[in-house]
Amino acid sequence: MPQLVFDESQIRGVIDKIVDRTFRMDFNWDWPAGVAFYGVASAYEATGSEKYLRLLREWVDEKLEDGLPKLSVNGVSLGHALISLYQATGDEKYIDVATRMAEFLTHEAERFGGGILQHTVNSDSAVFPEQAWVDTMMMAGLFLVRMGDVLKRDDYMMDGIKQYHGHEDCLQDPVTNLYYHGWDNIAKNHMSSVYWCRGNAWAALTMAKALNVVDVQLPAFMIIEGSLRDQLAALVRLQSEEGLWHTVLTDPSSYLETSGSAGIAAALLSRGNLYNKYVQKAISGMLSQVSEDGSVLNVSAGTAVMHTVEGYKETSKKRVQGWGQGLALVFFSDLLRTTQRKYD
Repeated sequence: MPQLVFDESQIRGVIDKIVDRTFRMDFNWDWPAGVAFYGVASAYEATGSEKYLRLLREWVDEKLEDGLPKLSVNGVSLGHALISLYQATGDEKYIDVATRMAEFLTHEAERFGGGILQHTVNSDSAVFPEQAWVDTMMMAGLFLVRMGDVLKRDDYMMDGIKQYHGHEDCLQDPVTNLYYHGWDNIAKNHMSSVYWCRGNAWAALTMAKALNVVDVQLPAFMIIEGSLRDQLAALVRLQSEEGLWHTVLTDPSSYLETSGSAGIAAALLSRGNLYNKYVQKAISGMLSQVSEDGSVLNVSAGTAVMHTVEGYKETSKKRVQGWGQGLALVFFSDLLRTTQRKYD
C-alpha cells in the first residue's frame, strides 16, 4: 500500500481549531463531554500541547467540585478523560473518581444475559430493559479495559473483555460482519436491524484501542482481533467516493455522516499500512467537514435505536455535537501519530 500523504502542519492546525471550538461548547457530566474530552485527551497525547491538558483539567476540576451526578453507562464515558488526566499529572483524585465509576459498573449497573451491561442513560424517563447497544462498547467496555490496564486490576479488565464478547455475540452479524445498533434480549431481535455508521465506529474504534492493552496471550485478544478484522474488511467496501460513510452503512441514499466516518477511519489506521488507500480518501473527506472555526459538520444528533431505517435517515445533522468533535480529534490525532511512528 502507498504511504499516507498529508500536511502535518495542516493536521496540527485542524486539531487546534477543533479543540478550541470544543471548549466553546457547554457540557454536563454526560456522554457528549465524555467523547469530546476523550478526543481532547488524544490530541494532548499526540501533540504534547500543555494548553489542551490545562483546558481539560480546568473543566474536570470545576465539575468535580459539584460532585458526581447519578451514574449511568453513558455517563461513565467521562472516565476516559479521568484516566488520561491521571496518567498525565499523577494526581490521584482523578483515578479515585474513575475507580468509583468502575465500581458502579461492576457492582451496581443493570445487566442481563450472563453479565452484559444494559445500556443506560442519564435520564430516568429513558429506560431500555435488557437492551444491548453498541454504544456501550465505547462508554463502558473500553473504559473498564483501560482501568484494568492502568490499575493492574484483573477484575476490571475481564469485565471489560466480557462486554466486548457479549456485544459481539449480540450485535455482530455473522453474514455481513457489520454491527447492528442494538439487541432486545426480551424480544430476541435486533429491533430495526440497522447497520448504523456511528455504531459501527464505536465497535471498530474501541476494539482497535482495546487491542493495545489486552494481553496478546489471552484468548480474548484473538477473539476481539478477529471481530475487528472481519468488520473492517466489510466497512472499507462501503466507503463512499467522498471518503466518508453513509449514516445507514448499506443505504447509499442516506447522508454521509462525519462522526462515524472519523471513528471508522481511526480504526483503519490501527492496521498499519493495510488500509492506506481508504484512509487517504478519509483524510480529504474529513478535512472537508471541518469549518474555519473548528466545528465538525454533518454529525448526526444523539440517536437511540430507531424504530425504522427512515428514523436514522431523518435524524438531524444540523448542530455541532461533542461526539463529532471528539471522534474527529481521535482520527486526526491518530493520523499525526503515524508520522511519529516513522522515527520510533
